Amino acid sequence: MAGQQESVIWMRPEQASVGRPAERSRAEITAAAVELADREGLEAVSMRRVASALGTGAASLYRYVATRDDLLDLMTDSTAGEYDLPAPSGDWQADLLAIARQARQIMRRHPWLPTMVMGRPRLGPHGIDLLEHILDVLADHPADAARKLEAFALVSGLTALFVQNETAAEDDSAPRHSAYLRHVAAAGSHPRITAVLAASPPDGAPHDRFDAVLTRALTGVLG
Repeated sequence: MAGQQESVIWMRPEQASVGRPAERSRAEITAAAVELADREGLEAVSMRRVASALGTGAASLYRYVATRDDLLDLMTDSTAGEYDLPAPSGDWQADLLAIARQARQIMRRHPWLPTMVMGRPRLGPHGIDLLEHILDVLADHPADAARKLEAFALVSGLTALFVQNETAAEDDSAPRHSAYLRHVAAAGSHPRITAVLAASPPDGAPHDRFDAVLTRALTGVLG
C-alpha cells in the first residue's frame, strides 16, 4: 500500500478492486476541477469544491484521487490532451513553433496553467504523447538526446513565462508601471534603458516577439 501511495497517479488503478462500483471517473473529476480553476483560479480548487460541482461529498472523491496534488497533476496533464499533433513535416523549426503557438493558446485558455508548468512540471499520459511528438519532430536532428529533452522543456517553460508576462501586461496596474519606466528613461540617469526604450516600437504598435524569441532560444539549445 505504501508503494502504491508513493507512485504517480497514472500508475495506480482508477478504481479500487473492492467496494462499491465506480460512480465517477477520473476524467469527470478532472474536467470539473479544470472548469473550476478556469473560472475562479487555482486557489479555488479543493476536494470539497470539486465534489460540490459534481453533486457528491468530498469523501467520495478520495476513492478516485488520493490527494489534491494528484488532482493538480491530472488537471495539468488533461490540458496536454488539447494539442493537435500532426505528423512531422520535415521542418523541425516550423513544427516546434507550431507546438509552441498551440501551447500559448492552451495556456491562455487556462490562466492557471503557466504557474503549474513553471512550478510543478509533471508528465502524465498526454504529456508523454507530447514529448514523443517533439522527439519525433527532432528524430533526424543531429543534437544529442539531452539537448532534445532541453528543447521540450524550453517550449513549455518559455511559453509559460511569455504567457505570464502577457497576462501581467493586461493587468490594470500595467499602464502605471509603464509610465514610471518612461519617466525613468526621460530622466536620463539610466542611459542604457533610455536607449532601449527609444528603439522600441511606440505603444500600440505590433511587437509580438513570441516566434522570434522561441526561434532564437531553440536554435541556441539545439545548435
